[in-house]
Amino acid sequence: MSKGVLLVNLGSPDSTKVSDVRRYLDEFLMDSRVIDLPYLLRVLIVRGIILRVRPKKSAKAYKKIWWEEGSPLIVITERLVAKLQKQVSVPVQIAMRYGNPSIEFGLQQLREKGVTEVLLLPMYPQYAMATTETVEVLTEKLIKTKFKEMALTKFPAFYNRSEYVDALAKVTKTHLNGYNFDHLLFSYHGVPERHLWKTVKTDNHKKITEGKYCCDPKSDEAERCYRTHCFETTRQLVERLQLTRSQYSQAFQSRLGIDKWLEPFTSDRVVELARSGVRKLAVITPAFVADCIETLEEIEMEAGKEFLENGGEEFKMIPCLNDDDAWVYALATWIHRWEKR
Repeated sequence: MSKGVLLVNLGSPDSTKVSDVRRYLDEFLMDSRVIDLPYLLRVLIVRGIILRVRPKKSAKAYKKIWWEEGSPLIVITERLVAKLQKQVSVPVQIAMRYGNPSIEFGLQQLREKGVTEVLLLPMYPQYAMATTETVEVLTEKLIKTKFKEMALTKFPAFYNRSEYVDALAKVTKTHLNGYNFDHLLFSYHGVPERHLWKTVKTDNHKKITEGKYCCDPKSDEAERCYRTHCFETTRQLVERLQLTRSQYSQAFQSRLGIDKWLEPFTSDRVVELARSGVRKLAVITPAFVADCIETLEEIEMEAGKEFLENGGEEFKMIPCLNDDDAWVYALATWIHRWEKR
């Protein structure tokens, strides 16, 4: 069988036009694994409420971070693949769960290159229903209906793989070099707490205590526990950076709606740190492997502004792995191992 790799990330609007942003948000928010409500209720909330106001606001946010070449997420991923392709012999194709290039387009491109065995590699370090799972489900559906000649291998969440954490440590050390920070905040994308129950059905998740694991990281149930994955990534990176307990904390960003989401919230934590006397704050976003609106606008611009307005003096966002050589090496290593099977 001829092998190929499909790298899949979240996605981006085609442009900063309100119409393009609305189309993108409709596809994104109407996904039943993102807003996991009955279809008619989801339609009412998304198309009857959210899409009446959010596209204009989001379009303004995208305009702040948009590059001349296009969406940062797309451009960075293309740069990453260009580097990666030089390190591996099998074809590598990018795709986005929402927007363009679509997963169907990516599979078609691989088919045209003669690929019959696909390694699906979602660009999400920590497993979640609204990220990894929805990518896997859609890809499986497309292969069963439109690409029946293809065999699929799903790459597992890599939150605790040494190559990933080593790459995080390298990028973090590089950007903190010479920066005498007071505190390092780990900011992960948030999810509603109920997503944990739906992804991992276990009694251990019925009580979430801030700052503590909700399940044993070595247990079978932890295989798909997003919150535990976040804690493990933090723990391993902290060890490599040799931080003391007072030098770092963890929070969750990007909450939507009135449901109970994972806490503490990044926006609240940034203000608390500034008011508690932290003068130099660094923020890292390990749930993202490529800089995007959630990192460039929500963290670097908005969280940075909040920190400075509440008494902080210096704010530094650690860039994502992007197309750093250490990240290229990690991906190439995983692909080589898969090729040899």
